[in-house]
Amino acid sequence: MSYETVEVLRDGGVATLWMNRPEVHNAFNAQLIADLSAACRALDADASVRVVVLAGRGKSFSAGADLNWMKAAGEAGEAENFADAMKLAGMLRTLAEMSKPTIARVHGAALGGGMGLASACDICIAGERALFATSEVKFGIIPSAISPYVIRAIGERQAYRYFQTAERIDARRAAELGLAHEAVASDALDAKVKEVVDALLLGGPKSQSAAKELIRAVANRPLSDAVVEDTARRIASLRVTPEAREGLDAFLSKRPAAWVDN
Repeated sequence: MSYETVEVLRDGGVATLWMNRPEVHNAFNAQLIADLSAACRALDADASVRVVVLAGRGKSFSAGADLNWMKAAGEAGEAENFADAMKLAGMLRTLAEMSKPTIARVHGAALGGGMGLASACDICIAGERALFATSEVKFGIIPSAISPYVIRAIGERQAYRYFQTAERIDARRAAELGLAHEAVASDALDAKVKEVVDALLLGGPKSQSAAKELIRAVANRPLSDAVVEDTARRIASLRVTPEAREGLDAFLSKRPAAWVDN
């Protein structure tokens, strides 16, 4: 896979998707949005990829939208702006709905759309120098495309504050808010990401995908007969799969499951 603004590096079943516009702190433009969308689709379709790590080259994870690109968009008509916004929204959804585990490796700035990327990943690990913000109101706009993922990460109550104040959120505060799963020393960031990756590689690929679907099906829904029945059907259908049979047999036999890279 070859792209203009992103680089994909493989290490066995782990693919690291590097945003590669360091000269502008990996700010979004039309090309980066297109490349991220295409790379996520390709990695999701590749059965040999078990885990995807999203990272940024240079000093920042992603500083959000490229302001020159945003200025040009602002000078276009509403129809053109809607088309651009839909491409950004589509890219974030593609990332969020990948069937395999995703980890945001965040160092430096993760502002605006960068905070959206971190929120759209399943797991976020932040270095101590990471800085997050929904900074859009400072430019007279709103964090619209990223809002489903940021609100999912920090909750509605906190969103009321940070969507309006655009305050910077350091790594420690990000962990308190639930935006980052962990905040670690900068020199420990890669080790912590690897620790989480190693844990993920022990799980069954199909069960991890099913776990993501389960969360989307159950989250924010009231407990009802339909929800209870749906959860029962999901576990019943998985129990009879070859992956589940292999996992249970491996555990009882005290051996690694077939999907574990020995």
